[in-house]
Amino acid sequence: MEGYKVFKIKMKRIIYTQRVETVKSYGERRDCADQKIAELIWECGYMPIAINNIPSRVQVFVENIKPEGIVLTGGNDLAAYGGDALERDETETFLLQYGIEMNIPIYGFCRGMQSIANYFGMELVNISGHVATRHILVQSTLWEGREVNSFHNMAVKQIKDPFLVEARSNDGIIEAFRHKNRKIYATMWHPERENLYAIEDINYIKQIFS
Repeated sequence: MEGYKVFKIKMKRIIYTQRVETVKSYGERRDCADQKIAELIWECGYMPIAINNIPSRVQVFVENIKPEGIVLTGGNDLAAYGGDALERDETETFLLQYGIEMNIPIYGFCRGMQSIANYFGMELVNISGHVATRHILVQSTLWEGREVNSFHNMAVKQIKDPFLVEARSNDGIIEAFRHKNRKIYATMWHPERENLYAIEDINYIKQIFS
């Protein structure tokens, strides 16, 4: 096209989930996501592709897109814990099943970590002091002493095998875990909500999807 450069760089396709918002004045349920999520995935060197919360279409979507990575994002409580976005729960459950069957790397943050935990039978509990604040990570070989953001009021009560805790907050809450044998990783902080994306998060995401 005249006036446009043509780029032929092959990039890995990373799909990411969206929150569900109800707009009563329009009678609509909308899928939406912070633009910074896509921007962060671009910054890591990958092609971000948002997926709709239409469970009946998810299989067709992934079989056509053929994703090379899956990101489960934040927002919406799980329906099992009082949330009202069942279609998102069903979409993410399928993505987890698909990712495991196809050996596709998965990264979940905040609600995404809770989705992974719930899928593998780990209980969530209500906590306090973790909404719109920051805290220090401890008991971590990767992030010991690092300060991260926090926007959650539920947490994983106890890790089950085959997962390992990778970090806790300084008040003992599980903040990150990973699967022992598969490329399934999760953190409770939002990497996209830092004013400047943290190099630790960028390197972590690159390691997951490399």
